[in-house]
Amino acid sequence: MNPAMTTRDANLPAEYSAGLDRLSLAPLWTALHVLLPQERVTEAVPHRWRWAEMREPLLEAARLVPLDQAERRVLVLRNPGLGGAYAVTATLFAGLQIILPGEAAPSHHHTPAALRLIVEGRGAFTTVDGVKCAMEPGDLIITPPMRWHDHGHEGSEPVIWLDGLDIPLVRSFEAAWASKMRPAVVPATAIDSSQDEFTAAGVVPRASRYEDTGYPQVRWPWTTVRRALEAMAAAAQADQPVVLRYVNPGTGTFPLRTIGSEAQWLRPGEATRAERRTASGVFHVIEGQGESRIGDEVFTWERGDCVVAPPWHWIQHKNLSRSAPACLFHFNDEPALRALGLWQEETRS
Repeated sequence: MNPAMTTRDANLPAEYSAGLDRLSLAPLWTALHVLLPQERVTEAVPHRWRWAEMREPLLEAARLVPLDQAERRVLVLRNPGLGGAYAVTATLFAGLQIILPGEAAPSHHHTPAALRLIVEGRGAFTTVDGVKCAMEPGDLIITPPMRWHDHGHEGSEPVIWLDGLDIPLVRSFEAAWASKMRPAVVPATAIDSSQDEFTAAGVVPRASRYEDTGYPQVRWPWTTVRRALEAMAAAAQADQPVVLRYVNPGTGTFPLRTIGSEAQWLRPGEATRAERRTASGVFHVIEGQGESRIGDEVFTWERGDCVVAPPWHWIQHKNLSRSAPACLFHFNDEPALRALGLWQEETRS
């Protein structure tokens, strides 16, 4: 916890300090080491949310709250160290959203960037700038800033996904804004570019049939990503980590300017090296079971669980199964840290 900030110097005459207050001035020396501490500090704490405990409240929310009332039916993952803020870290928002068969979430756009990682169910879709993106478990879908998007459901079972946004970061710039909702529209395309233009690594279309928005790919199917992870794991040496970063296929850079994401494959019994980074992030378990050490805390996990890692905490993962792999999805604020010149990482055995 950060120490309290003091704006008055007890060694100064009270009349002088009162004069500074009247002028909306304050001495820096009384607060310098709070504003610029000599060690990295964060109020966010490591925490785990269990899927087994979250799923029923989500289904209950779907029964209790009509979508036309909620607009977006989401339960927010609030970091216990952030005083009740709607934030999972100081810069990131995370929540679980549910949509029922036949429902249509209205269309809007907003300044925060967003991603969706599908957790459970089939038959739903997200439309991004008119492009229809199927939502299958493990799929990643992004909605860049100020892009119209809505959600629909043509299936027969509830669909739940993990939302990741940079709302706290954008709010810190006082730049958070969203349009008024409008009815969902019929998608302009029946599929997205991941199904016809970006189906293999290393090749891109000479000319795309999709509108040039600067975001040529907005969906990464889990079937494709998992197959790539499995092939990489089979070929890599046992001591080499198996991690794939989601990128813009046209540039090789982060798909979103403020949020990065990765998929990690843990071989049976594998324990990773400990790493710490200036970025904060959330790990979501796509499959398998294991444990993660975040700082001084150890959390066991299984499919559907979420674990938050505050910045500059040592992180180490272990697959507890001796016969099956485990797969983790990780979203973070690495692109923002890199853009600001604040990125740093360390690894230890």
